[in-house]
Amino acid sequence: MGTDHVVHSLVACALCFQAVTLPLSSQTQILSGWGRTMPVQAKVVQPASVQQVQELVRQASPASLIARGLGRSYGDAAQLDGASAVEMGAFDQINLDLVKGSVTAGAGVSLSQLLRVIVPAGFFLPVTPGTRNVTIGGAIAADVHGKNHHVDGSFGNHVQRLLLVDGSGELRELTPSGSVDEIEQFWATVGGMGLTGLIVEATFSLIPISSSLISVNTARYQNLDELMAAMVASDSNYRYSVAWIDSLDAKGRGVLSCGDHAIAEQLPTSQQADPLVYDPKPLASAPTFLPGGLLNKLTVRAFNEAWFRKAPKHRLGELQTIGAYFHPLDGVQDWNRIYGPAGFLQYQFVVPDNAAHLVLYTLEALRKVGTSSFLTVLKRFGPSNPGHLSFPMQGWTLAVDLPAAVPGLFEVLDHLDEHIAAANGRLYLAKDSRQSATILRRTYPRLEEWQKAREKLDPSKVFCSDMAIRTGL
Repeated sequence: MGTDHVVHSLVACALCFQAVTLPLSSQTQILSGWGRTMPVQAKVVQPASVQQVQELVRQASPASLIARGLGRSYGDAAQLDGASAVEMGAFDQINLDLVKGSVTAGAGVSLSQLLRVIVPAGFFLPVTPGTRNVTIGGAIAADVHGKNHHVDGSFGNHVQRLLLVDGSGELRELTPSGSVDEIEQFWATVGGMGLTGLIVEATFSLIPISSSLISVNTARYQNLDELMAAMVASDSNYRYSVAWIDSLDAKGRGVLSCGDHAIAEQLPTSQQADPLVYDPKPLASAPTFLPGGLLNKLTVRAFNEAWFRKAPKHRLGELQTIGAYFHPLDGVQDWNRIYGPAGFLQYQFVVPDNAAHLVLYTLEALRKVGTSSFLTVLKRFGPSNPGHLSFPMQGWTLAVDLPAAVPGLFEVLDHLDEHIAAANGRLYLAKDSRQSATILRRTYPRLEEWQKAREKLDPSKVFCSDMAIRTGL
C-alpha cells in the first residue's frame, strides 16, 4: 500500500501551522448543544495556525473563550454566552504511523475523517462513542467512552501525547509519563471539558484490525435482572458490549449485543478480496420542522415493541458494518430534530456495581413522570483512569434521552441525582445540561485536585463555558 493511501497530512506536526498567515475568521452565531435546549449568542472564531491561537488567548479576558468541536455535547459544555467559541477545524492533519500503530491528528479532525484513513490501512479507533461526528479535541476533553470500556478504558487511556495552548498562550507538550506536574496537567486536560486550554494536536494508539466488519452476537432478555446478569458474564468474553432497554416495559426487557472485530477469514468469499472497505453514508435526514416532535408515549411504545421484536432471540456471528454497530444514529442526519423545538436532554449516570438497583429505580421513576425514551442504553464500565474529571468508573452506566418539555421531569431528575450521589455515582459532564454545583462537588471527589492543576494551566481563567458557570467548575 503506497504512502499516499495511508497518510493524509497538511503538515507533519502542529508547529508547522505557525507559518500560516491567513486572517482570523470569526462570525456571530446562535449556538446550542445537541439537545437544543439552551441556545446562546456567541462569536465563533476559527484560527488557522498555532500562532493565531496563541495570540487569541493572550488577548483574551477572563471567562471569554471555550473550544467547540462539532457541537455533540448535549448541553452547555461547548458554549459561552456573549463570548467566543473557538473552532479548530483548520487543524485537520492526519499522520498515521503504520509501524507503531498510532496516529497523530489535529484537534479539529473528526472521528469520521479519521476512520476513512485508518480503517483501509488496517486500524480502528481505540475508543469510539456512539457518534463518529466528534473531533479529536472533543474526544479528549470529554474523555469519551464506548462499548469497550470494560476492556480498553476511555479515550484518554490511549493518548500518548498532546499539544495544548494554555491560558497564558504558551504551547505545552503534555504526556502521561513526564514530570509530576506534566502528568497532573495531562490528566487535568483529559476529561477537563476544554477548561485547561485549547488542544491543538494529539498522538494516540490504535487497534489493529484485519477487516472492517464486526462479528456480533445478539440476544433478547425478558427482564432487566436477566439482561444485567448476561452483561456481567460477557465482560470477559467480548471486547464490545451494549444493551438497549425498553424504557416503557415494567420488567425492563432488552437486547444485548456483544461483538469483536471479525477476522478476514470470517467474511464471505466475495468480501475477502477487500476486507477493509469502509464507506459509511447517511441514510436519511430528519425533517427540519416538527412542531411537537415525533416522540410521545404512543410512538415510543410502538418503536420499542418493533425494535424488541426485530432483534433475534439468539443470533451468533452476524457480520455488521462499523457504522451499523457503533454509530447507528449517524445514519439519520440531524436526528435531534425529532424531539421538536423544545429539544431534549440526555441523563447519563454511572454507579458502582453495588448500586446496580438504581438502574431499575431510574427507569421506574421516569415512567411515573410520563416521559418517553426510545434510546435507553446500558453499558458496563471497567476501572477509572487517572483523569480528575473523567466520568467512567467500575460499574454500570445508563443513558436515557428525554424530551425536555415533559412536566415535572426536572424535579424527578433532581431526586435521582440525590440517589446517585448517595451511591457514589456521578453524571457525565459531556451529556449534562442541568445538574447543580452541589451535586457535582459531591460526585467528583477529585475536583479540588483538578482545580489546582487548572490553576497552573490557566491562572486567569480565560477558558470558561456555560456549563462551568452553572456547575461551579
